[in-house]
Amino acid sequence: MYTFSAKVERWGVQEVVMPGKAEGNPFTDVEVKGEFVGKEERKTVYGFYDGDGNYVIRFMPSFTGKYGFRIESSAFEEPYTGTFDVIAPSEGNHGPVRVKNTYHFAYEDGTPYYPNGTTCYVWELQSDELQETTLKTLSEGYFNKMRFCVFPKHYDYNQHEPWSYPYEGTPMDSSVLTPENFMLYNGDKGGNDFDFTRFNVRHFRHVEESILKLQELGIEADLILFHPYDRWGFSLMSHEQDILYLNYVTARFAAYRNVWWSFANEWDLMPQKSVEDWEDFAKTVMERDPYDHLRNIHNCTKMYDQTRPWITHVCCQRIDLYKTTELTEEYRQAYKKPIVWDEIAYEGNIQHGWGNIGPQELMRRFWEACVHGGYAGHGETYLSDDRVLWWSHGGVLKGESQDRIRFLQKIMNETPGCGLKKAFLSWDDSVAVPEEEQHESFKDYSYYLFYYGFFRPSFRDFYYFDDDAEFEAEIIDTWNMTVEKIPGVLKGKFHLDLPGREYMAVRLRRVN
Repeated sequence: MYTFSAKVERWGVQEVVMPGKAEGNPFTDVEVKGEFVGKEERKTVYGFYDGDGNYVIRFMPSFTGKYGFRIESSAFEEPYTGTFDVIAPSEGNHGPVRVKNTYHFAYEDGTPYYPNGTTCYVWELQSDELQETTLKTLSEGYFNKMRFCVFPKHYDYNQHEPWSYPYEGTPMDSSVLTPENFMLYNGDKGGNDFDFTRFNVRHFRHVEESILKLQELGIEADLILFHPYDRWGFSLMSHEQDILYLNYVTARFAAYRNVWWSFANEWDLMPQKSVEDWEDFAKTVMERDPYDHLRNIHNCTKMYDQTRPWITHVCCQRIDLYKTTELTEEYRQAYKKPIVWDEIAYEGNIQHGWGNIGPQELMRRFWEACVHGGYAGHGETYLSDDRVLWWSHGGVLKGESQDRIRFLQKIMNETPGCGLKKAFLSWDDSVAVPEEEQHESFKDYSYYLFYYGFFRPSFRDFYYFDDDAEFEAEIIDTWNMTVEKIPGVLKGKFHLDLPGREYMAVRLRRVN
């Protein structure tokens, strides 16, 4: 007896569960392939073995109307077929995120999407209690994207065993690990005994449940597929085992609309994988993902060739001790893609230089990314008695930036059109205008967002505009999260008194 839903909403998931042969190794011996056909689309979709003699295939419809499917496999004596209806999407379902206007993003239904993400590497592999605490924190609406790993992670402050392992087998005895010797096991198969041809379906079910819980909160799941911080041997699998893993991951997760593929966290720290390997990984995922989800690859000190056509947007870590999001415009011109600074150093107090900036500096970098036409990402690494760091474990946020990020999200959501770009009005201004507007002069735009960062002007003279230009003005305190509307209409060249504090911004909206 096989099961599927009679009705599915647009950009929802049709899941067909089918009994089949369980002899041998169904993960390697069997391929499940289906055709889903509607009036406006036809897609080939791959399925996967979900244990206990059951095979699953998932499909995300992009249109409403009647659909039919036919699924074949050597595991079945006869093909499975059926029809179902796709209904209108529910409230909050805007479809997958796409690149919009070269440098920005929008959901498939056209709703603008401004990423304000966070990094929480293995939150879903912590205790059940800690996972629930993380979700409660996320429900406050601070972030709309989260980077996290499919594989467990072994690194400073994160050396306990994970909630589950991705393969059947036995891990090494972690009692032999100490802070002094743990790097000896980083990337070493050591005493592990995992079968890299047999997936632990419990692990992958849990990851997809976590993806869906994020989806319910309106959060994109930026899945990190590979990383070097490993004591179990997952980073040292053969190329064939890597491809098997990618086939399985895309079959399980691709139908979820909030999935992004991040091929690596710090690809350049994995010398065991060549550039040719990464290119083959990208080809594999693109062939197996019929929905064309967003794709990126993250760096440590060496940028991948971000001009590669399979990379949809630039996911970058700062590679200079001081320069960060001020480089956004330079990267935009170099790569002609959205620029997402997913690591700009974390708010925290640990010894590592990437994990001890203050909340004011983190927010300054967020705003600089914004007015330069890009996006920034949050992370938090406060070490306290509980030794639970948000950056890896999740839990409760201990810093001060998250409320300011939510405030910035509100400002970004009020942007005309979809996204901002840097304007050039004077040498001492950081100012953005709407990406979608095209004018011969930067003085002719309908909207301006000036940001002063660590500068503290007590006034500014706005001498850029023609005498007949009229504006409404607001003074934004980005740290105290206030917006002060200036009474009346300002015309032509005008003067604004400012508080003489750091982290102020001015927003101008053209009246005429």
